This record gives sequence, structure tokens and C-alpha cells, in this order.
Amino acid sequence: MKRVVYYLLFLLVALSACQLRGGASSTITPDAEGIVYKDDNIEFRQIDANTWHGKGNLMYSESVYLVAGEDDALLIDAGMYVPGLKAIAEKIVGKKTTLVITHVHSDHTGIAVNEWESLWMNAADEVNVEACMPNYQGKKQYLHDGQIFDLGGRQIEVLFAPGHTPGSTLLIDKEAHYGFSSDAFGSSNLLVFTDLSTVSSSCSRTLRFVEKYGLTHFYPGHFGGENIETPKRIDDIRALCDSVLAGTKEYQSEINVLNHLVKGEGITIRFNAPQIR
Repeated sequence: MKRVVYYLLFLLVALSACQLRGGASSTITPDAEGIVYKDDNIEFRQIDANTWHGKGNLMYSESVYLVAGEDDALLIDAGMYVPGLKAIAEKIVGKKTTLVITHVHSDHTGIAVNEWESLWMNAADEVNVEACMPNYQGKKQYLHDGQIFDLGGRQIEVLFAPGHTPGSTLLIDKEAHYGFSSDAFGSSNLLVFTDLSTVSSSCSRTLRFVEKYGLTHFYPGHFGGENIETPKRIDDIRALCDSVLAGTKEYQSEINVLNHLVKGEGITIRFNAPQIR
């Protein structure tokens, strides 16, 4: 509970203060626990031959993901405070990286974004740039829904999933049957900065994509090792939003950044009263 409160308080401060299969694998051999790099700010562990999870330590295990193909590599998100992240990622993967931002919140768009001359983001999250990425002077390139990053022997597809923020975005490896959802589904604690109907629609669309391509799970934006996003959880989020919208599920009030919450199936969704639409 303390971690949840701290996360919510951080978002309030940040917003107000600012208002692979095949291909070359890493040359770094993971240790017995799968760790390929660790310093005071981040720890990278290997997920599979060409995918790594980087866990920060400032904001509820804020996560970045390093995804490589034969030719190119993506870094998904930049954490909160990870100086030297670009060099760390490129040492692990053995090639240059392209930075893709899943959504513009300060725990995913920290100081390391400035190490890239350009980055990719969803244009809908421009509303958060002044608050959460104010010092970035590089080129912002805008993602489009269905866009493909061809890394060489591995393709990563963009799927827009607004709800947590207007520009929340999923990145999907259809061949590997998994994706990266960042905070779109909340890592079991979903904060809604749009409205509940938008979340419900994004869940439904994602589930259609899941069924079509046989996706089994998503790696979340605050991955602690056990909180992988499953299709069931996404469906439970959709059902919970729909029940609030239909007036069949009671929600609670609280004094916090988002002043209402609803719980069910091990999920908490936090939102403001005007977002019940």
C-alpha cells in the first residue's frame, strides 16, 4: 500500500512541478540469476536470447525493456533516473538502440531520454511532455498504430491502447506471442488519466489482437517478476470498468491524486469522478 501511495504522490508532484530468435545475442554472459548488468540505478536481467528487462529502483520497480533483432535494437522506455542508460543498453545488446516511449510519465521518461538524439512516442501524449519530459531537445518522431519496427529477423508492432494516458502504447512481438504493455493495464494497479470507457475499449481491442495472434502475456511497466499481464487480467479490467459505467459496481472515494477506486479480481483501478464516462 505504501508503494502505491508513493507512486501516486510522485505522479502528482511530477505533473504539478513540471505541469529473438536468431541473430546476434549479447556478448555479456548472464550470471546464475540471469543478471547481465547492475549498478545503483538499474539491473538488467535476460528474458530470452534477445530480450532483457531493466528494473529501476526509484518508482515501484519502473521497467525498461531491451529488444534486439539481427540488425537493430529497441529500448522500450527510459526509466526515471538511469544516467548512462544508452551506453549500458548498447553494451548489452552489442548494437545501437532506438528509443521508444510507451507513454509520457516521468518514471518512464527520465533524464536518460536526453542521451538519444531522437525518440519515438505517441503524439497523443504531447499533453504530458511539458510536465514529464520538459528538457528533451531531440527530435520527437510520432508512432502510428500498426507501425512495424523491423529489427532484422524480428518484428515489433505498435498497438495504441489509450486509457492510462491518452497516448499509452503497446509493443508486440507476434511471432514470440508476447508484448510489452508498460502501464496500459496497470501492473495490477491501474491509474486512469483519461476515462473508464477509453480503458474498456482499449482492453477489448487488445483482447481481439490477443485472440487473433495467440498472445500469451505482456511485460508491464513495473515488473517485479510475478506480475505479468495476462489476457484474463485485461478482460477483468474491461469487466470492472464496464460494471462501474453501468452502475452495477460500487466504487470508493479516497483523498489522493485520483480520488476514486474500484477493486475486483485482485485489481485496483483508480480514477477521478469525471472519468466515469
